[in-house]
Amino acid sequence: MTWLQPPRLRIGEESEQEPRHATWLELFYDLVFVVAVSQLAHNLSHDVTLSGFLGFVALFLPIWWAWIGTTLYANRFDSDDIGHRLLMGMQVLAIAALAVNVHNGLGESSAGFALSYAAGRVLLVVEYLRAAKHIPVARGLATFYAKGFAIAATLWFISAFVPLPWRFIFWALGLIVDFATPLAARRLQIGLLPHLEHLPERFGLFTIIVLGEAIIAVVDGISEMQWQPLSALAAILGFSIAFSLWWIYFENVGSSALRQAGATGRLWVYQVWLYGHLPLVIGLAATGVGVEHVIASEPGVALPTAERWLLCGSVALCLVALSLLHRTGVILRCKVRSKYRLGSAAILLAIAIAGKGLLPITVIAIVAVISATQVIQDLYQGRPSSSLEKQRI
Repeated sequence: MTWLQPPRLRIGEESEQEPRHATWLELFYDLVFVVAVSQLAHNLSHDVTLSGFLGFVALFLPIWWAWIGTTLYANRFDSDDIGHRLLMGMQVLAIAALAVNVHNGLGESSAGFALSYAAGRVLLVVEYLRAAKHIPVARGLATFYAKGFAIAATLWFISAFVPLPWRFIFWALGLIVDFATPLAARRLQIGLLPHLEHLPERFGLFTIIVLGEAIIAVVDGISEMQWQPLSALAAILGFSIAFSLWWIYFENVGSSALRQAGATGRLWVYQVWLYGHLPLVIGLAATGVGVEHVIASEPGVALPTAERWLLCGSVALCLVALSLLHRTGVILRCKVRSKYRLGSAAILLAIAIAGKGLLPITVIAIVAVISATQVIQDLYQGRPSSSLEKQRI
């Protein structure tokens, strides 16, 4: 650590040859998102209706995008000086404020939520302005990002002073600007593509964060009720669902797709990598809540429709997202696995629609078997080599 060190470009041929891992500061930054995701899950757990799920997604989007913004900045321009540390520390406070305002985040706490998000974006704009000042080759991209995120931050700030429900219009406009900024900067990204080792690791760490919610859900579900054999079995099956989803994601993730995309100039692969992970992490976070509700349900009574939809629909969303990532080659390119994930998602949705009357243990057992089958299929097929991969697609 140095007192004052300007941002430096962390990508390019020389830096790509250096081992690049998440820094201790990035890992500390991730801790506040553990809390934020936990608060989101707590909100959903208290309202598992369709409106409750949509509200969960509405609050999840800005929290996830706040993590994405800081991660992509650090991927290209990370430095370890006091200035960067202080800015990151203030961003941790902003995200902590977001987490505090998640409860009633679409109601009486929505103004605080908006101001917290706007503060985080302003701090990110400051980071990009520093990079633009000190890195001439990246000045165009950094300035473009700073302008786009500044506009989004302004919309979120104004929203705090606009009455409900009009406030949410400004939220939507702010998110559209935020999400569109990287898409509109494709020309400026040529020659400044993300670091190929650091990016998959960081996305993997956030995936671990949301998977952790499923483990917490298993523990919470079994600890809040009297010991019953069926509940214990449901907890084991819930853990197996999380383990299976971990397996089929991390067994197939890697940097080869990004490396090939960089070599061929297919910038759209980076965009699919970025936005394709959103439904996956939403599904993973919601799966934990679904598991907890199944464990807490009365074993001898049919699982309520809302809980059945939450568990089956969340895992189906994960599988659809993985199918997209397989199909586009963002993770291991394989049409067989893509079709397998998609077909299994269809089965889960059929259970959600027509599974009225099924007991909780039956529903979670079916979901666990379908999830485990994904692992078995991957093991049977094996991980194709570069030459075999082309034959299987």
